[in-house]
Amino acid sequence: MSVGFLGTGHYVPEKIVTNHDLEKMVDTNDEWIRTRTGIEERRIAEDDINTSDMAYFAAKQALEDANLQPEDIDLILVATVTPDTPFPSVACMLQERLGATKAASMDISAACAGFMYGVVTGKQFIETNTYKHVLVVGVEKLSKITDWTDRGTCVLFGDGAGACVLGPVSEGKGILAFELGSDGTGGKHLYEDDQNHIIMNGREVFKFAVRKMPEVSVSVIEKAGINKEDVDYLIPHQANIRIMEAARERLGVPQDKMNTSIKKYGNTSAASIPIALSESVIDGSIKDNDVVVLVGFGGGLTWGAIALRWGK
Repeated sequence: MSVGFLGTGHYVPEKIVTNHDLEKMVDTNDEWIRTRTGIEERRIAEDDINTSDMAYFAAKQALEDANLQPEDIDLILVATVTPDTPFPSVACMLQERLGATKAASMDISAACAGFMYGVVTGKQFIETNTYKHVLVVGVEKLSKITDWTDRGTCVLFGDGAGACVLGPVSEGKGILAFELGSDGTGGKHLYEDDQNHIIMNGREVFKFAVRKMPEVSVSVIEKAGINKEDVDYLIPHQANIRIMEAARERLGVPQDKMNTSIKKYGNTSAASIPIALSESVIDGSIKDNDVVVLVGFGGGLTWGAIALRWGK
């Protein structure tokens, strides 16, 4: 059975925090942030908007795009490292709010690679005829674990949610290949401390990502049995424009064929790839029958890549 994307959706908060706004908060400047990260602004959720709220808004859009009702969903997977509470899971909160009464629900914690883990997990349930429709959401409210006095990290992160509905698609369409991986020895380079703040060794994370993102992008293409020239569009995790460019150059994808929503939203962790995917579908960057590569990395350290042919 071929498994693919039946619908996508996303949500970003209304509040915009620009690089110039951050100049007033910490010792940094717009040029430094833009040239080193590619970020110009990010969205920050208000106090009364929580992770589950953003997940709901994105999920509703994805269901509408898939032309499905909440009761059509068999499983809800939410990738996040910033849940409303340790339990119940965001997935269970979402299940109740959507009215997806038939759905099993659970959260997945794989940081910025979480959405990839969610999609691959959902794929298995559909391929084995256990479930027909799986809702996967990547969502983060990173602003609540960001140290706004740390100029090394506060310039990077933003809030948002992206969602997709997975289900059976025509033969030849859908997910062609995937690759997931982890290296727990690198966990010390990116983690949440006991003060509930993001701690990152930027140099080590950059070295890891600039090697792993291109490597896993090429690997998933080979697994799919296609050539680099066949790739029509690339959606990398929106963490740093230099890391993204390394993956693009390795695949030989033209600049206008890579999503760069990082400039608007910054690094939204698990929400990064699904937000970019949803926007790329809406603006027509991804068309029916296009070969698309999704690739990401995150704390853990974790990584994942998916090669797919777009369409139902």
